[in-house]
Order: sequence, then C-alpha cells, then structure tokens
Amino acid sequence: METVLSGIRSTGNLHIGNYFGALRNFIRMQRENNCYFFIADYHSLTTHPNPEDLKGSARQILVEYLAAGLDPDQCTLYLQSDVPEVLELYLFLNMNAYLGELERCTSFKDKVRQQPENVNAGLLTYPTLMAADILIHRADKVPVGKDQEQHLEMTRTFANRFNRMYKVDYFKEPQAYNFGENLVKIPGLDGSLKMGKSEGNAIYLRDEPAVIRKKVMRAKTDQGPTQENQEKSQEIQNLFTIMKQVSAPETYAYFDEAYNKCTIRYGDLKKQLAEDIVSCCEPIRERILELSQNEKRLDEVMDAGAEKARANARKTIRDVREIIGFRN
Repeated sequence: METVLSGIRSTGNLHIGNYFGALRNFIRMQRENNCYFFIADYHSLTTHPNPEDLKGSARQILVEYLAAGLDPDQCTLYLQSDVPEVLELYLFLNMNAYLGELERCTSFKDKVRQQPENVNAGLLTYPTLMAADILIHRADKVPVGKDQEQHLEMTRTFANRFNRMYKVDYFKEPQAYNFGENLVKIPGLDGSLKMGKSEGNAIYLRDEPAVIRKKVMRAKTDQGPTQENQEKSQEIQNLFTIMKQVSAPETYAYFDEAYNKCTIRYGDLKKQLAEDIVSCCEPIRERILELSQNEKRLDEVMDAGAEKARANARKTIRDVREIIGFRN
C-alpha cells in the first residue's frame, strides 16, 4: 500500500468544483492507500500573515471535508500546525536550499507581482515547507495541480540532495498522483472554465437551496441554437458539464436532445439543474450544520489525527537527526 499525502487549504468554503474534482478522488484514495490529508494553516501565513480567525477557518474546513466524505478512520486527517516536527525538517531542508533556485520558482515570482508589499521569507521558502510536509511522511505519491508541479519537482531535488550530502538512501522521490480520467473539472456559472471563490462564480456545499437556485438562474447563457446539432457555446457547455455530474443520465439526455433539435428552453434547463444541485448538496449541507455544532467530535478528530501524524513524523525526525549527527 502506497503512502499518499495531500494538503488542504485552510481558508474558504468548499464548492461543487472541489467536490466533483479532487475531493471525490480523495474519498476513493483513502480506501486504497495510506493517506495523510493536512489542513495547511502554516502555508496560509505566507499570504495572510495576520489572519482574522485562523483557528475558526481551519475548523470550518475540517467540518466541510468530514461532511463531504473524508473518514478519519480510513485516513490520517490533521492540522499542519499540530505537527511541529514539520518545522524542524523545514529548517534542515532550508539549510540546503539555494537562493537562486527558490527565486526562480514560478509561484514565488507570481506572488511577488501580486503582493509586492508582502514579499516575506516564508513566501520565498514555500517550496521547502511543502517538501517538509511531504518528506516528513516519506510519501510515495502526491496529488498536485499544474501550479504545484514545480514544487513537487523541487521536493524531489531536496530529497536527492539530502541523500547525496549524507550518503544515505533515506528519502524517496515522491511522484505525482495522476487522477487521469477521474479528475473532473467543474466550470463556472459565468461562462469561464474555472469555478472558484475568487472568480465569484461558485456554488458552495453549504449554500442554502434558495441561494443555489438564485445562482443557477443567473448563470450566463446565449441566444440559443439556431440550427440542429449546433456546437454549444462555452456558457451552455458549462451548464451541461455541471448537469452531467449532478443529474440523472436521462435528464442530461433529454436536454441535450432538446438543444440539438433547437427546442430547448434555457429557463427549464436552469430550473432542473438547480434542483439537481440542491438534491446533491443538501445531505452534505445538513452534515456540515450537524458537525459544526459538535465541538467534542471535532476535537476528537483533530486530536486523533495529530497523534497519528506526529507518531510518523517523530520517527522521520529521529532518523534525520541521527543521519545529520544531532543528538536525539
């Protein structure tokens, strides 16, 4: 069984793009692998050094992932800041990370342009902290998006550099976990290819039914097909892409045929899509509300996750300290 590690952002609410994308794959992965999922609250400080409610945001993310299907009995789900061993490994890796390679990191250059008033050391060394998160558990696989591929490559560089410097074969070279055809990309309601909080085009798992219906009815459309079997515009294709995930196959087929025959009414399409999204999200929303009120259960999950993650992290740090030459 392979060890798989993935970070979870520590701010913002989950939307249906998250759910039908990586999250459903995480739920499957936890049954097939030795999975570690951590809420990346240390990482959040690189862009939000003075967070308004770091603890509350992390707990809310935990609630939503639990409600959506992550099972602490099948995986290790923990808060990054509950495993201080990560910071010790982060320090060791920083000692062997070079300024030039960190400055060339694409994400660092992007952040410098986006937040020129907050170019901090944590932003520069973000790749080494990510490497510490991965290497502390000696992960075999890491699910990464396009924007994180360079960071994973740097993790392999740091792992190999450590092995060469100390003449050991200790750290593995973690590989990207490729979801392949299982990775569904949910587009936005505004005609864009990406659904997201910053884009303002998302439907959240905790949205009330009335909010979902209002968002869907406002979704961008076109003037409608003018000839049979006409290619769908991006706006309409987006609605059909979402419908394929939340609606019954016969519902999708009905509206697809109506479009191809130029008899479709977008109002009917949106109403049906809204109801199907409500049906899909409502059980999750109910679990979110239930878990949000159960502070004892959340504490139990966080404590158990921290204990499991630290047990593994302590072993790695003991090994690393011994390899380098420090006392344990």
